[in-house]
Amino acid sequence: MARLADYFVLVAFGPHPRGSGEGQGHILQRFPEKDWEDNPFPQGIELFCQPSGWQLCPERSPPTFFVAVLTDINSERHYCACLTFWEPAEPTQEAVCTEDAAGREDEADEGGPVRLPPAAAVPPGQLFAPKTLVLVSRLDHAEVFRNSLGLIYTIHVEGLNVGLENVVGNLLTCIIPLAGGSQRTISLGAGDRQVIQTPLTDSLPISRCSVALLFRQLGIANVLSLFCAALTEHKVLFLSRSYQRLSDACRGLLALLFPLRYSFTYVPILPAQLLEVLSTPTPFIIGVNATFQAETQELLDVIVADLDGGTVTVPECVHIPALPEPLHSQTHSVLSMVLDPELELADLAFPPPTVSTSSLKMQDKELRAVFLRLFAQLLQGYRWCLHMVRIHPEPVIRFHKAAFLGQRGLVEDDFLMKVLEGMAFAGFVSERGVPYRPTDLFDELVAHEVARMRADENHPQRVLSHVKELAEQLYKNENPYPAVAMHKVQRPGEASHLRRAPRPFPRLDEGTVQWIVDQATAKMQGAPPAVKAERRTTVPSGPPMTAILERSSGLHGNSARRLEVVRNCISYVFEGKMLEAKKLLPAVLRALKGRAARRCLAQELHLHVQQNRAVLDHQQFDFVVRMMNCCLQDCTSLDEHGIAAALLPLVTAFCRKLSPGVTQFAYSCVQEHVVWSTPQFWEAMFYGDVQTHIRALYLEPAEDRDPAQQVGEAPAEDERSALDVASEQRRLWPTLSREKQQELVQKEESTVFSQAIHYANRMSYLLLPLDTSKSRLLRERAGLGDPESASNSLLTSSMAGSVAESYDTESGFEDAETCDVAGAVVRFINRFVDKVCTESGVTSDHLKGLHVMVPDIVQMHIETLEAVYRESKRLPPIQKPKLLRPRLLPGEECVLDGLRVYLLPDGREEGVGGSVGGPALLPAEGAVFLTTYRVIFTGMPTDPLVGEQVVVRSLPVAALTKEKRISVQNPVDQLLQDGLQLRSCTFQLLKMAFDEEVGSDSAELFRKQLHKLRYPPDVRDTFAFTLGSAHTPGQPPRATKDKGPSLRTLSRNLVKNAKKTIGRQYVTRKKYHPPSWEHRGQPPPEDREDAISVSEELEPSTLTPSSALKPSDRMTMSSLVERACCRDYQRLGLGTLSSSLSRAKSEPFRISPVNRMYAICRSYPGLLIVPQSVQDNALQRVSRCYRQNRFPVVCWRSGRSKAVLLRSGSLHGKGVVGLFKAQNAPSPGQSQADSSSLEQEKYLQAVVSSMPRFADASGRNTLSGFSSVYMGSHVPSPRARVTTLSNPMAASASRRTAPRGKWGSVRASGRSGVLGGDVGSRLAGRDMLAPPQANGAPPDPGFLRPQRAALYIIGDKAQLKGVRPDPLQQWELVPIEVFEARQVKTSFKKLLKACVPGCPAAEPSSAFLRSLEDSEWLTQIHKLLQVSVLVVELLDSGSSVLVSLEDGWDITTQVVSLVQLLSDPFYRTLEGFRLLVEKEWLSFGHRFSHRGAHTLAGQSSGFTPIFLQFLDCVHQVHLQFPMEFEFSPFYLKFLGYHHVSRRFRTFLLDSDYERIELGLLYEEKGERRGQQACRSVWEYVDRLSKRTPVFYNYMYAPEDMEVLRPYSNVSNLKVWDFYTEESLAEGPPYDWELAQGPPEPPEEERLDGGAPQSRRRVVWPCYDSRPRAQPDAISRLLEELQRLETELGRPPERWKDTWDRVKATQRLEGRPDGRGTPSSLLVSSVPHHRRSLGVYLQEGPVGSTLSLSLDSDQSSGSTASGSRQAARRSTSTLYSQFQTAESENRSHEGTLYKKGAFMKPWKARWFVLDKTKHQLRYYDHRVDTECKGIIDLAEVEAVAPGTPTMGAPKTVDEKAFFDVKTTRRVYNFCAQDVPSAQQWVDQIQGCLSDA
Repeated sequence: MARLADYFVLVAFGPHPRGSGEGQGHILQRFPEKDWEDNPFPQGIELFCQPSGWQLCPERSPPTFFVAVLTDINSERHYCACLTFWEPAEPTQEAVCTEDAAGREDEADEGGPVRLPPAAAVPPGQLFAPKTLVLVSRLDHAEVFRNSLGLIYTIHVEGLNVGLENVVGNLLTCIIPLAGGSQRTISLGAGDRQVIQTPLTDSLPISRCSVALLFRQLGIANVLSLFCAALTEHKVLFLSRSYQRLSDACRGLLALLFPLRYSFTYVPILPAQLLEVLSTPTPFIIGVNATFQAETQELLDVIVADLDGGTVTVPECVHIPALPEPLHSQTHSVLSMVLDPELELADLAFPPPTVSTSSLKMQDKELRAVFLRLFAQLLQGYRWCLHMVRIHPEPVIRFHKAAFLGQRGLVEDDFLMKVLEGMAFAGFVSERGVPYRPTDLFDELVAHEVARMRADENHPQRVLSHVKELAEQLYKNENPYPAVAMHKVQRPGEASHLRRAPRPFPRLDEGTVQWIVDQATAKMQGAPPAVKAERRTTVPSGPPMTAILERSSGLHGNSARRLEVVRNCISYVFEGKMLEAKKLLPAVLRALKGRAARRCLAQELHLHVQQNRAVLDHQQFDFVVRMMNCCLQDCTSLDEHGIAAALLPLVTAFCRKLSPGVTQFAYSCVQEHVVWSTPQFWEAMFYGDVQTHIRALYLEPAEDRDPAQQVGEAPAEDERSALDVASEQRRLWPTLSREKQQELVQKEESTVFSQAIHYANRMSYLLLPLDTSKSRLLRERAGLGDPESASNSLLTSSMAGSVAESYDTESGFEDAETCDVAGAVVRFINRFVDKVCTESGVTSDHLKGLHVMVPDIVQMHIETLEAVYRESKRLPPIQKPKLLRPRLLPGEECVLDGLRVYLLPDGREEGVGGSVGGPALLPAEGAVFLTTYRVIFTGMPTDPLVGEQVVVRSLPVAALTKEKRISVQNPVDQLLQDGLQLRSCTFQLLKMAFDEEVGSDSAELFRKQLHKLRYPPDVRDTFAFTLGSAHTPGQPPRATKDKGPSLRTLSRNLVKNAKKTIGRQYVTRKKYHPPSWEHRGQPPPEDREDAISVSEELEPSTLTPSSALKPSDRMTMSSLVERACCRDYQRLGLGTLSSSLSRAKSEPFRISPVNRMYAICRSYPGLLIVPQSVQDNALQRVSRCYRQNRFPVVCWRSGRSKAVLLRSGSLHGKGVVGLFKAQNAPSPGQSQADSSSLEQEKYLQAVVSSMPRFADASGRNTLSGFSSVYMGSHVPSPRARVTTLSNPMAASASRRTAPRGKWGSVRASGRSGVLGGDVGSRLAGRDMLAPPQANGAPPDPGFLRPQRAALYIIGDKAQLKGVRPDPLQQWELVPIEVFEARQVKTSFKKLLKACVPGCPAAEPSSAFLRSLEDSEWLTQIHKLLQVSVLVVELLDSGSSVLVSLEDGWDITTQVVSLVQLLSDPFYRTLEGFRLLVEKEWLSFGHRFSHRGAHTLAGQSSGFTPIFLQFLDCVHQVHLQFPMEFEFSPFYLKFLGYHHVSRRFRTFLLDSDYERIELGLLYEEKGERRGQQACRSVWEYVDRLSKRTPVFYNYMYAPEDMEVLRPYSNVSNLKVWDFYTEESLAEGPPYDWELAQGPPEPPEEERLDGGAPQSRRRVVWPCYDSRPRAQPDAISRLLEELQRLETELGRPPERWKDTWDRVKATQRLEGRPDGRGTPSSLLVSSVPHHRRSLGVYLQEGPVGSTLSLSLDSDQSSGSTASGSRQAARRSTSTLYSQFQTAESENRSHEGTLYKKGAFMKPWKARWFVLDKTKHQLRYYDHRVDTECKGIIDLAEVEAVAPGTPTMGAPKTVDEKAFFDVKTTRRVYNFCAQDVPSAQQWVDQIQGCLSDA
C-alpha cells in the first residue's frame, strides 16, 4: 500500500529578489509542513510549476494542467501534478514581499487583500499573476491527480460549501494498493467519487495513450530511430509547445524500452532556468518547451525530436546504429500494419465496407506489443549466457556477452554490441537474471513464444494476431476492470476563469489539515502491515539460442566432409601415421576457417586427454600446435565462439618431453594471439568455471558432470542447469538454519578463491613468453600495460586497491624498463584478481593472500621456462625443403644467397588457381636470391597436393618501383612474421614473409643491398656496364692499315671538343638548363680553329664538311653518318652532306653537321635536317627561342605528299608566340632576343618555302612585307593564325560550312579557324562536329580542303594561350591539351596497382575494372592516338606539321614516333622499328635514365613510363592491324621489359652526347667480337631472330604505302596482356636463355634433333607459359623441319630462309604469269653519278632498304685519298650495321669458280649478289650460313671479259671467264657456261648503274 499523494503545495508568483523583470515562484503553503520520513520534500518545485518562467499576464488564461517528473538522489521519481490558474496581481503584493520572501512561508498573511468593487470592469493596466496547486506523489496516476486538483479549484471558483482543508487532508491521507489488479474507490469529501485501478504487475509500465500519440506525431521511422538512440545511450531532446505532450512523449519512449529500464537523466519537462543541463556529457531524455528552440541549436550531439512539426534531427557527428536485419524491416512492416490497417486492403478490387480500427488506447498497446516481440527476438536465449558466480548470501550474476553475440551470429552488429555494453542492460541482467523471482509477460514471451515468432515470420496476419493477443494482455494489465467507470467529480462551469473570482485562493488552515493527517497516521500504525504476497517461481530459460539470421551456408556447405577431414587428421596424428596426416594437413588448415571445424577440433583433442595430461612425440606436438594456432588466429579478442575457451584446458594438457625432467607444454607455442591478453576473455572464462564448480557444490555426486562442459551448451534432459540449481537454493535459503547458511557462504567463497589461484597460474602460462627476454612482444599486447583497457565492467575494483597500488608504485618507470616482463604480467594478473574477487565477494584476507601469491607464481613459472627454452633450442630443426638455386645469365652474379621466405598470394588470381583454373601454387616455400640483375624467388608450393612444381617469380632490380615492409602471417604455422613487398614496373609483385630462421639483420641487409643495386651512384655501376667487365676485350684488329684515330680516341676527342665548346659547368648530367650564350657563342681561343665557329660573319663556304673539318673531325663525321638517323634521312631523300651549296639547290633540305660537337643542343643528335636555305650560323640563334634549345628539325618526309614532319621543344616566352602576345612599347634598337625571334620567323618561313607545292606561292623573297620595324617594335604580327580548341562558335560555324567532311575543312574562309572548333574539339575529347564515325574512326583522307596552311604547329594550349588569330600567314597554331609527364607517372602507379594488386579483392573482376578506370591510363593512350591520327591526316593531305610540346623529349617523341609508324610501312618492319627507336628516342634524347630513375640522383623523381606508353600505343595499333607489322606482339613486350631492365646499354643515359662521353656510341663499330654477352638490345634481337621466329609475325602481309588510321576510342582499346600475364614455371619470358629451360647443345651438335616427346602433359594456365607449351602451327612445323633435316644429317636451314621460300612459292602460285614485277623506284632527282653524295631508295619485293655512298665531289678540290678510303670503309661498316627486314636479300645467286689470291688455286663457291646491300658475297656451298667473303660493289670500277689463268677449270668455254676490277684488286671468275657468265656480268653492271 502507498499514499496517493505525499505533499500538497500552493505556489504563487513573487518578484525576483534582484529586481529583474521576471518573477519567481514562492511556496505559499505546503502540507504536511513536516517531511515524511520515507520521502523527503523534493527541492525546486517552484521551477517546475512554471517551466517557462514566472511572468505576469495581461489577460486571464484558462487553467492548465500537466505532470512534471523530478528524480531524487536515490533515482526515485516524483510526479508533480501542477494545476495553474491566474488571479489579478495585487499592487500590495509587490510592496509587502521583501527580499527574504522566497525563504519564508508565513509571509503570505497579508491582512486582507484590497478588493476592487465587484461591478467595476477590469482596469486597462490590470495584470494577472499565476498561482499553482501542486500534488507531489511517487505514483503515476495522472487522471486522479487532474480530477483531485480540479475539484479543489472548482470548490474555490464556484464557491462550493465544502472545506478546502478537509479535501486536502483527505487527499493526503488516501492510501491505495500498488499493484495486483485491485481497485479502490476514493472520495475527498466533496460529494465526489473516483475509482483507482492498480496494474496487475507493477513491472510492466503504464502508457495510457502515450505510445500511440508518439507514433502519430513523429511517424514510424522517426520513432524507431529515437528508440535505437535511447537504447544506445544517445541524448534525446523533445520539443513541443504543450507540456502535457512532452510528458506523454517521454513516457511513451520509456514504455517502448521495456524490459530495459532507462537509468540516465530523465526530465520530461525541463524549466527554462535549467537549460544548461542540456550540455551535460551523459545521455538523457529531456523535454523542453518549443519557445526555447533557439537555445538548442548549438547542441552538436543531441538528437532533437520536434513533436509539433513531426521531425527528428540527427546531428552529423551522431551515428545511431540501426536494428539488425531482418528485425528492422520486420518491425517496420508490423508497425505499419498496426497504424494503418487499411494499407493491406488498399489494392483490393472489392475492399470490405468497414475496417475495424482499434481505439487509441488499444492501438497504444498493440504498438507496445510489437516492441515487446522485438525484444523477445533480440534477447532470445539470453539466460543461457548467464553465469551464476554466487548464490548465497545474494545471487551474483554475470552475462557472457561474447558468447551471446557469437551464438546469435551478430558479432559485427553495432546496435546489439552497444545495447549489451549499456547501463540499461547491466540493470536488466542484475534484475532479471535472478533465477527465483516473480515473472511477467516478457519472461513468458522470451521463454515460450520464440518458436512461434520464428514460424510466423513470413505470415503477416499471424504476426498481427500475435500482436493483438499481447496487446490484450497489456491492456488488461492496465485496466483489470474495464467496465467500471463510475467517476463523479465536480467541474467548474464554462468560461468560469473569465468570471471574477469572489476572492483570491484562500489561505488554508494548517492546523486542520495537520490534524486530519495525524489521525490517519495513527490509524495506520495500529493496523497490521499489508504484506504483498509475491508469487516467486523459477524463471524459465526457454530454448537454447539460435542465430538471428541463418547465414547462407554456401561457404561451408560441405561442412560434414570438412569435419570428417579434421577428425581423420587428428586420429592419424595420434595413431602416428604422420605421412597421412601431412597430406591432410593443408585441407585441415583450410577447413579450420569455419567455426564448426574449430569446435570439432577442440572436441576431438579433448578425447585424447587423460587425467589432464597428454604426452606427445615431437612430430605429433608440432601438428597439434599448428592446428591450435590456426584455430586461434581467427579468434577475435572477445572469443565469441568460445574456441579459445575450449582450447584453454588443452594447451596446458598437451606436452612433450624435451629431456629428463624438462617438459614443454603447448601453451608456450600458442601465445601469439590477442585473445590471451584480453581481460574480458579471462573474466568470462573465470566466471564460467566458477559457475561449474558452484553448481557441483549443490548437486548430488551422481548428478555431477564433466566440469569442462562448454558455455551455452544445452544440457541433457536429466541434467539441471546452474540457474535451476540456484533457483532451488534461493527457494530453500529462508528455511535453512543460520549455521547452515554460514557454511554454504563459506564453501562458495573458498570455491571462488581456489579458482582465482588456478587462473593466476593459467594466466602466467599464457602471458609469459618462452624466451622471457622477448619483452617487446609483451609490451605490444593490448591491456598488459594500461589499466584503462583492462576491463569495461561497470563495477570498480575497490577492494585491495592499496595492495595493487604497491605493485604499480614499484614499476614507476613502466615504459622505460621494457625488459620487466614479470612486472607487467604480475600487474595484469593483479588487476584481474582484484576485479573478479571484488565482484564475487572474496574476503579481504583471501584477496591479500592472493596478491602475495601472484609474484611467486610468476617467478616460479619464469624459472621453469628458462629450462624449457634452453632445451627447446637444442631440438633438431624440422627438415626444411632444399633450396632451389636459380639459373643465372652469363655475367650475372649472386649478391645475396638464398634467404628462406614464403611467397604469398597477392591480388592476382593466377597464383592461387582462381577462375583461371589450376592448383593453388601460392603460398610457396622457398628462397629469395638477389643478383646483380634480378630479385629471384624459387620454391615449391606449401600445399603438398599441388605436386612438385617449381615456382619461379623474378623481377629486374632496375624495375623496382616500390619496396614496403609488411607484417604477414606465415602460411605454415600461422605466426606473424616480418615480410617485404616488392613491386616492379615490369608488372611483377613479390609478397614475401621471411622464415623465422631469417633474422631481422639478414632481412635488413637484403633491403639495403637491394636499394644499393636499384639506385647505383653512377650509371657505370649498372648491370649493363658491370656485365662481363672482368674480361674487357682489347682493341679489335684493324682490317686495313689505317692512320686514322681509333674509335675510343675519337669518342674522347669529340667529348673533349664539346666540353670546351659548351663550357665546363655543363658536363655533369643534372636537369637540363640551356647554357648561357656567352659560353656557346665564343669557344675558348686555343680551340677556335677546331670547333665550328658560330659567329654571324661566318662565310657559308667555311661550313662545308671537307674544308672546315680536320681529319679527326671528318672521322667524327663518318661515324655520325653511320648513326640510324642519318641512314634514315638518306632513305627518305631528306638531304645530303654536300660540300658546296651551289649544286644542291634542287634539294629543299640538307643534313647539317652544325651540332656535331653537341654545342648547340646537347640532347639532339650530331647531324640534323634543316632547310637548305638556312645557314648553320643562324641555327644557333633560332635555338634560343626553344626550350632546351631544341629547335625545329625535320625528322620525316612523306614519300607521297612530300609534306615533312618536324619536332622541337615548346617555345620560350619569346619567339613567334611571344611576338603575337607582346603588347609593350617599341624598344630602341634591336635586342638579341629580337634577332632570335626574327631568325625564328625566317626559319619557319624557310621550312614552308622548302615544301614543293608551297615554294612557288610564297615567292623568292620569303620575308617581303615583314619589315624590321615590325620586328623591332614588337607589334603583334599579322602573319600567323592560331586555332584554339575551346571555341563553340567556331564549332557551329564549321558544322554549317563543312557538312560532308568528317572533321570539316581545316582552312575555312573568314577569321575563325575551323580546325580549332573541329579538330580541336576532337582533341579536347568533346563530340566531333560532323556526323562522327563509329569507334572514333578517323575520317577519309579527302576531308581537308585545298585552302590549308602549309605548316601546322601543334603546341601546348597553355603555351599558345592568348594568341590572336590572323589568316595571312602560311603557318597555323593548333593548341591542344596534353597530359604532363607527372600525370603519366600518377596514372601508371594506379595502373600498376590495378593489374598487380597487393591483396585479394572481394570481387576481383569489378575491382580490376574500377581501378583501371580510375588510373586513366587508357584515356591517355586514347589522347595520344587521337593526336597522332590528326597529324597523320594533316601530313597525308600535304600540310607539314611541327610537333612542339613540352621540352620536346616526352610527349613530342611519342607523337612523332607514332605518326611515322602509322604513315610509313618501313617502320613497321623489324629493322624499321629499330631505326625509329634509335632515331626518335635515342638520338633525339629521350631521357631514359631520368625517366627510369636509373641512378641515385633520379630516385626522388620516380619512374615515368613514357616509352612504355608509346609501346602500348603501338600494341593497340598492332591489334587493329595485325597484318601490317613484321614484328610480333612479343617484340613489343620484350622491348617494354628490357628498356627498364638495364640488361643492355641501349636504353641507358639521356642523350647521344652522354653516350659518347662514356664511350658507348661507337665502341662496337669495329670487327665483330666473339660470342660474348650482347651489350646492345638490337644485337641480341638479331642473334635471337636467326635462331627462332619469336619476334616474327607470320601474318605479315603489308599493303603498299598503307597509312594506318586506328580507332582511338577507349572502348576500342584493350588492356595490354604484358601488364597482366605471368607464368610461375619460369618467371618473365624475356630473358630467352633462362626461359628455354636447361641449356641445350647447339643445333648442329644435337643428334637427337630435339624430337618431341610422346608423353602427354598437363598445361596449367597459371603455371606454364602457354605460347611455349603450345606453340602455333607454323612454329611447330619449322621446328619439325629442322629436326628432320638434322636427322638426315644435313645442316638445318635457317627458319627464315625456309619461311621466305614458302612465301615466295605461295606468291608465284597466286600469279597467272608466274612472275613478279619488281617495283624499283628512285626517290631522288640527283643524276646517276655514282660518286656523288646521294641517297637512293630501292624498293624490292622483299622490303625497303637504302644504299648510301659517301664521297666528296671533285669540285671541292681537297679530297685526299685517305678521306676517300675512310668514306668507303665507313660505307661497308654501315652496311654491316644495317640489316633489312629479311635476313638476306638475294637478287641473284649461283655457283662461280673464283681464283684465289696470289699463288692460290681456283675454287668453286656459291655467290650471292645482293642489290640492297650492294654486295657480292660468297659461301662454301649453298646451305652454308657463314659468309666467307664480301666484295663491296661501291669499290668496283669495271667488269670486263677475262681470260683463263693457270689452274682454271679445263672444260669451260673461254667466254665464261670475266674479271671484276675494284680499287683494291682484280677478282677472276669463271661461270659454268657462257649464258650464265653473261647473266652474271649483266646483273653486276645493272647493280652498278643503279647506283
